[in-house]
Amino acid sequence: MLHIVTSEEMRRLDARTIDGIGIPAAVLMENAGRALADAVACIAEGRTLAEAGFTVLGGSSGMRESGRRPSPAGKPWVILAGKGNNGGDGLVAARHLTERGFGVEIVYAVSPAELRGDAALQRDIAARLGIPSRTYVPGQFDWSAAGGIVDALLGTGSGGAPREPYASLIREANACGLPIVAADLPSGLNADTGEIADPCIRAAATVTFGFLKRGFVQFPGAGYAGETAVAPIGIPGKLAVEVGVRVRCLTPTVLRETLGADPERPREADSHKGTYGHVLAIAGTRAMSGAGLLCCTAALRAGCGLVTWAVPDAVVPSVIGARPELMLAGIADGGRGDWASTDPAELAQRAEERDAAVIGPGLGRFPGDSLWLRRLWESLPPELPVVLDADALNMLAEAGDFTAWPERKGPVVLTPHPGEMARLSGVSTRDVQRVRIEAAKRYALSRRVTLVLKGARTVVAGPDGGAYVNTTGNPGMATGGTGDVLAGVIGGLLAGGMPGVAAAALGVYLHGTAGDRAAAKRRSPGSLIAGDLLDEL
Repeated sequence: MLHIVTSEEMRRLDARTIDGIGIPAAVLMENAGRALADAVACIAEGRTLAEAGFTVLGGSSGMRESGRRPSPAGKPWVILAGKGNNGGDGLVAARHLTERGFGVEIVYAVSPAELRGDAALQRDIAARLGIPSRTYVPGQFDWSAAGGIVDALLGTGSGGAPREPYASLIREANACGLPIVAADLPSGLNADTGEIADPCIRAAATVTFGFLKRGFVQFPGAGYAGETAVAPIGIPGKLAVEVGVRVRCLTPTVLRETLGADPERPREADSHKGTYGHVLAIAGTRAMSGAGLLCCTAALRAGCGLVTWAVPDAVVPSVIGARPELMLAGIADGGRGDWASTDPAELAQRAEERDAAVIGPGLGRFPGDSLWLRRLWESLPPELPVVLDADALNMLAEAGDFTAWPERKGPVVLTPHPGEMARLSGVSTRDVQRVRIEAAKRYALSRRVTLVLKGARTVVAGPDGGAYVNTTGNPGMATGGTGDVLAGVIGGLLAGGMPGVAAAALGVYLHGTAGDRAAAKRRSPGSLIAGDLLDEL
């Protein structure tokens, strides 16, 4: 399973493998370098890492997206080697590439005499084999004579912006236009946050060793890593659990085996509409009825048996028949067409005998809305699973200390985008985006909710401290209404009896794959609209 680790967790995994199990560090380095050479050979031939059988994060190739082609035949690959273990991985790759008939030249960032430990061992082996090498001097290398570059300069143990001479070497490598394959992570990329130093290698592909690093599943790092493959190097997978790794990549295998949520959503032959639950959607106003319609339709597409759409009374005439499969529940609103004059107690009565509630899409804001939401929260059946989305989250953010609200017995799922998450957490949007995984985990754990932090690589964090990072979806989904669809999907899955984290994770995965299928049918992802997702769910 694709565990996602921090640099400190990776350090502990290495130590446990070497000191606890007894697998020598030199063996791990040999395995890493061989995998790196496999990837270089693949890219030199113009293939993607996925085509070569690597386990790949996402499906696109950074090399192909940037317009790069297979490296010219006969031109050597340049191995940029730092003085640490990352450099040692590159030196092992140089040896394996040489054995396969590739031309190779090693460029040491600093004097080879500065290498220590296993990296020094690999330096000496390369020298005895007669592999050409030189020490980097700024501005004196002829990049036009090379066919490609291996970045083995800085690994997960480095921090901050690269210093000289590494910085100049990185800038020259980026500027030359050759395909770059990064060893473990692009030099200059923060392995924990995905932040980019100045400078940072922009890789066509990255072969990361043992486990995914968090920096690869957060932007901008994900964009600099290119096509990212995970190469096993001998670290037992069970150690991830032993050292406390709680973040995983959201895949069909994880959904099925860890969360018990099958993306295929099979049905029993003798089931009926009552088997799959009844959603109450509290959503939409006269000005934003479309949000409610998207949410309700998505809940049906997710597989729930019934959906009741609660809307202000004045809105009912305009939405009758908009989706024949929906039931409408008009809520007394004094003829306003919004929620300002509605009674939460009436909504709570409508929630009786329902299996989940979705609150927020197209709800709008009005004076006293935070108090209105709390009254609704306290009036709803305590066991009822609840999804809070959109303006319900903004009301919640202004309501004060959410931890002081009565704790619900049923699952609670919050689905904020980064701006809403910033308001909920009392920090800036930039701070949320900088540490997306940790921000989601902290909030979910402290508030005892399931938190879906939307955006590129959506994070699903549970009240138990675990988290999942989704890799489905595409930039075309950055359009109004897609969040309403997601809220409806999660609500529909909750109504069918799924636990909170499982429903949120499967909902996010299905939502992303629906977006991918919809985008594939269009000439440009930019033409995607939220309604396109409904037919692909």
